[in-house]
Amino acid sequence: MEPNCTAGGAEEEHHGNYSPNPSAEVTPGKHAVAEALEEVQEELIEHQPLEQEDLNFEKWKPKPKPKRTLHEKAFDVKTYLWNAETREFMGRTGHSWFLIILFYTALYAFLAAMFGACMWCLMLSISPYHPTHNDRVMPPGMTMSPQLDGHYEIAFNASDRKSWKKYAKLMEEQLRSYNDALQEQRNIQCPQDAYFMQDDQEESAERKSCQFKRSWLGECSGLQDPHFGFSQGKPCILLRMNRILGYLPGQGTPVNVTCGVKKGVPESLGELQFFPKSIFNLMYYPYYGKLRHVNYTAPVVAVRFNGLQYDTHIVVKCKLNGKGIINDSPTDRFLGSVSFSFDVGA
Repeated sequence: MEPNCTAGGAEEEHHGNYSPNPSAEVTPGKHAVAEALEEVQEELIEHQPLEQEDLNFEKWKPKPKPKRTLHEKAFDVKTYLWNAETREFMGRTGHSWFLIILFYTALYAFLAAMFGACMWCLMLSISPYHPTHNDRVMPPGMTMSPQLDGHYEIAFNASDRKSWKKYAKLMEEQLRSYNDALQEQRNIQCPQDAYFMQDDQEESAERKSCQFKRSWLGECSGLQDPHFGFSQGKPCILLRMNRILGYLPGQGTPVNVTCGVKKGVPESLGELQFFPKSIFNLMYYPYYGKLRHVNYTAPVVAVRFNGLQYDTHIVVKCKLNGKGIINDSPTDRFLGSVSFSFDVGA
């Protein structure tokens, strides 16, 4: 009986201790279901159509900043220039300004020193008296005077003083340095028809210059006729050959000048006179540059047109002729020649 009782008691005890707790076993499943429901609800919320308020984009725009008063702007500028709290001037402290000024001072001092060193090295390789490299010397060009504002057109009426006075004034200015007294004071007399070579002197020594007196130009000197023939309808012009350092024109033979009609009737030019001659004498060459040939006076050839046809447009071309001279260049109208025009009225 006792075992039964014991068994029965154990059974009773077992049943007595068993208290079913359905929440403990069902809880994990409920949590999973709840999470799944929340996800479904979130997806439904995301896919719901936007309300009318959400479609009002005006509310999403940034609100405009309130306008600042002039006093506030002035205060900001004052604070930028000097902030008493942080002791900053224009956004930088004194230490920051010192460092940036020191940096840029050192930078520009280095750049200036490097530039100066490069220029110094360059100047050591360049002579102030003659070109360091001169592989090819171009033939000389030719210019004429008088010319107004670079225009090679001479137009006047012989009876109208105002029309030709400007040309006579330019001629006087051009010949002022050729005055006889000035030439005798500065320059020397040289043997003609021979180059005046002075290469045996020191490179920096001043070279002597040959005289070219104004009186040698005769009727075109302005000494006999201060109007240079313009008042008579027989104008004078001056022709110059461009100066080229070290150049020996003509290769031992003087370069001569000729003039003729370029466009128009050849007879309209009339008789020509050349002063002192129609050549550039060799004694004025070579030219040693303005640093050494301080008083150098470039030779000129004066041409007087004695028989210009009135009321006719005449284009004249004067050119150099000699060995090594080019006077027919299609690209450079001043290489070895010069062209100008006359329009003379009575």
